[in-house]
Amino acid sequence: MNQSVTKALKLLTLFSEKRPEISLQEIYEMTGMPKATAYRLLASLEEGGFLRKIKKSEHDIRYRLGLKLLELGNLVSEDLELRQAAFDHMKALCKEINEVVHLSVCEGEEAIYIEKVESNQAIRLYTRVGKRMPLFAGSGPKLLLAFLPKTRQKEIISRMKFEEFTPYTITNEKKLYQELETIRQQGFAESLGEQDPDTVGFSFPIRDFSGEVVGALGVTGPSMRFSDGRRSEILEKTQKAAQAISEDLGFRGFL
Repeated sequence: MNQSVTKALKLLTLFSEKRPEISLQEIYEMTGMPKATAYRLLASLEEGGFLRKIKKSEHDIRYRLGLKLLELGNLVSEDLELRQAAFDHMKALCKEINEVVHLSVCEGEEAIYIEKVESNQAIRLYTRVGKRMPLFAGSGPKLLLAFLPKTRQKEIISRMKFEEFTPYTITNEKKLYQELETIRQQGFAESLGEQDPDTVGFSFPIRDFSGEVVGALGVTGPSMRFSDGRRSEILEKTQKAAQAISEDLGFRGFL
């Protein structure tokens, strides 16, 4: 890890419930870090919103943790709440359909898989918690992109570098916009071999108490196991599971 980053993180760990404020002199005494170095790092952390300066007097300047950390902490808290609300429903869905069930959220300009329940099928797809994907490939990523505010959606698409994972991956803006409109109209996203060949994936939105889409509940498997009759069953059960998770998060439908 970059040395400056390591030192900056070390400074943040000095703060605690018992020590909410720290002066430059105290940082020097606790770490032995040269004051010039510490001051430069403190200034950078303050500029980024990770610290805030409190000037009690001309000679008494102290630092407190900034609101940026609260903002990041809330994001982590929201993901934890979502995972906790979703996990039992994901296990129940996996038991019913015996296919991989995963949960993804939008982070920055990518989708990240934050939870997964594995099937016991002999042939199954490799996915992992923490995997990131661009928002143009796969049912979960596309669904998350489809339900973003239009201005944010356009910003992300304008910066996309399309990559062809398979011959079925969407690789241009016009087709992607058409796909996003279809997703919004039908209420779910479908992927036919976009990330991996010969696979099928479906994802439904998970909404919080305000109605905002905060996650995508997805099911994925080899296309040979998704016949027309089974497709309908999986869609119905996945939709019900997504609705149940949304209700646990406080969503009661649109007024």
